[in-house]
Amino acid sequence: MKIMFVSCNDHVCVLCRSCLCPMKIMFVSCNDHMTSSENLVSHAGSCHCGNVKFTVLAPSILEVWNCNCSICTKKQNLHFIVPRSRFTLHPDSEEHLTTYTFNSGQAKHTFCKTCGVQSFYTPRSNTDGVGVMPHCIDSDTVTKVVYRKFDGQNWEQFIETSDIRSRSKE
Repeated sequence: MKIMFVSCNDHVCVLCRSCLCPMKIMFVSCNDHMTSSENLVSHAGSCHCGNVKFTVLAPSILEVWNCNCSICTKKQNLHFIVPRSRFTLHPDSEEHLTTYTFNSGQAKHTFCKTCGVQSFYTPRSNTDGVGVMPHCIDSDTVTKVVYRKFDGQNWEQFIETSDIRSRSKE
């Protein structure tokens, strides 16, 4: 099933790309998903123009972070995090990327030079991992999306109590 995401107030509406039938997914807790490495599948993804392509090994049930920091809010930066070893950028894609950094410079906001789409990036919380945008997955490999809130407006306090850093570990 190919899906597209539409942000609403307290939920994200998910629409099937083929028939546009709506499905409502509420923000749920971490306990409602599976992240076992035994359930990894290969997801293929790209930017809009196709110059940047990647594959990522992740569960078919994606734990997607919804951060409220300034840049994530402006970009609607919903993303799931994987260890860098599970992310493969396809040959010739690197030449089509550029990177934006600000503030601490730890986060690397990479995006396509041609179409401007950010299909993945290096999050400040997980500099050893990759944040992948679920809406850039082209394959029919996602079975469910579980959303978690990240309080990026209070980053320093929230990171101490969050388990987000564990997402980039093998």
